[in-house]
This record gives sequence, C-alpha cells and structure tokens, in this order.
Amino acid sequence: MASLMHRAAVCTALDGPDSVATQQVPNEHLGPGSVRIAVRAAGVNFPDYLLTRGEYQLKLQPPFVPGMEIAGVVIESGPPLDAPETLPIGAPVIALMRSGGFTEQVVAVRDTVFALPPTFSYAEGATFLVAARTAYHALVDRAAVQPAETILVLGATGGVGYAAVQLAKLLGAKVVAVGSDDSKLAAVTAAGADHVVNYRSGDLVSSIRDLVSDVAVVFDPVGGDLATQAIRLLGWGGRYLVVGFASGTIPSFRANRLLLTGSSVIGSRAGEAARTDPAAYRRSVTALLFWASQGVLRPHISHHFPLDRAAAALSTLAQRQVTGRVVITNDDTQ
Repeated sequence: MASLMHRAAVCTALDGPDSVATQQVPNEHLGPGSVRIAVRAAGVNFPDYLLTRGEYQLKLQPPFVPGMEIAGVVIESGPPLDAPETLPIGAPVIALMRSGGFTEQVVAVRDTVFALPPTFSYAEGATFLVAARTAYHALVDRAAVQPAETILVLGATGGVGYAAVQLAKLLGAKVVAVGSDDSKLAAVTAAGADHVVNYRSGDLVSSIRDLVSDVAVVFDPVGGDLATQAIRLLGWGGRYLVVGFASGTIPSFRANRLLLTGSSVIGSRAGEAARTDPAAYRRSVTALLFWASQGVLRPHISHHFPLDRAAAALSTLAQRQVTGRVVITNDDTQ
C-alpha cells in the first residue's frame, strides 16, 4: 500500500531560514486537471527566502512549504477538465507554483506543468523558468528590447540577472553586466556578457561610460544605491526596468532626470502578469522552453543541497554566496 505521507521542508514561523525544517506531511488530494509529481529537484528563489520572513508580496501564514518551481516525474494524473490531454506516467516535467516545492511530491495544476527540455537535467529544469520568465517579461514584454541596443544588467551574477544576460544576448543586444565579485562575474562573461563591471572597484557611472556611450535599458532586480547611479546612464528614450529589490532598499528617482532624457521607469512583475494575461504567459514559456531545447538558454547552478538542508540552501542564497542558482535535490540526479 502506498504511503499517505511524504517529507517536506516546512516553514513553521516567520523567522527566516532557521524556521525551516523537514517534517512528514500528508499527501495532497489529486483533483481533476491536476497531476502528482515525484520531485527530483526544486529551485530556490529569493522570494522563497522573503516568504520565510513574511516580507514578500504574497503573505503565507505558517506552517507552509516554500518552493516556486520543481522538476520531477509524473506519478499520477487526475481526470482532465476540458480537454483529453494528459501527461503519461513517468513523463519528466517542470512545474510552477506559488509555494510548496520543497518536498518529495507535489500536486500541480496541469496548466502549470511543462515537459522537461531534453537537454536539461532535473536540477536545471527546476532552476530555469522562474528566472528566465522574469527576464523575458521585463526585456521582451515590458521594454521591447531591440537588436544592437545596450542593456545594463544589475545583479548579473544572481539567478534572474544571469538569465537576463543570456536572454538579452539572444535578442541581439549588447550587454554590460554589473556585480560585486570578479570570480562570479567570470561566469557571466562566459554566459555572453560583452562587458562586466565590478561596482566595488570604482565609480559605477564613470566605469560604464568608459565602455559604452549610453544605455538603452537598465534591468534592475537590486534597487538601492545602484539604482540611483544606474538611472544616470540612460540615453534618450531609455527604459528603466524595476524588477525587484534584492538590496532591501526601494530607490527613489528624480523626475527631472527622466524628463531631460525622455526616459521611462517601468515596473515589471512577471507573476502578476502571468495571472492577468495567461495566453501571453504561455507564449513566453513556449519560447523559453524552445530556446532551452536548442541549448541556447541554460541556468548556471553553483550550489546543490539535499531536502534536509533546505534551510542552508535559503541561507546561502540570502548571504549572496550563489552564482546563478541554488537547487534542492531529492536524489543523486544533478
């Protein structure tokens, strides 16, 4: 008889990663239009850390299981809702969710489940779509990046920034990548960045103006002091993409600077956009998975942790020790 329980990393208080521990939890009911997936890997995203502190836009009350994206194998499929399409048992898949991924099994709505690209490991599949979709929504949907434009990517050594570097190059742009660690920036250079700048090595504005005449788009998942410097680099008609505030500080911009350069500050919230326009969301995911299958988009993973060390995985991310992505795995599959 199959077990009615499974292991999951549960957040029991809003005290940060230290409140996350592995527990036995009951199996979730499998309803119509859903599939049960044996989780092989789960991506760790910055919002997962914020959720454990009660600091994310989505507020969850403990106990809850963090984790927004997973990769694994279909082990059970509920009856379809409107269409006969089902996923076969044993199919390798990626699934997205608002939470619940740090676990041995999940139940996911069929519309949020996609085939794992054949070029990807489970770990790569679990660390791809959230970051890549965030970058796609900002660069394509919001900024409409054009070939030969210069894109400045802040936080380029993080998961979202790294994905933005790759995607901007795929769109034909010139990329200036900004980070704080030369060894991490070397990985961004390997990902295709035309220039890398360590903002700790000198004045950011002067360093970038020595490399490029002006910047068409700033991709900013960081905020803070870097934002108020980077906006000075925009050329005429520039677009400043507000993607997140990993620094912990929300910046303020002087309106006269925007006026003088004819620039725009554009909010980019990929999750809400997906809920507002599901058709556009699925088109973007289709494009990203196609590029992944062609081998031109791939996440960089610097850290792997087992499920029992989910708290350490979250802490490593929060302490800025990661280059690209960190992943939790449930077996030896990397």
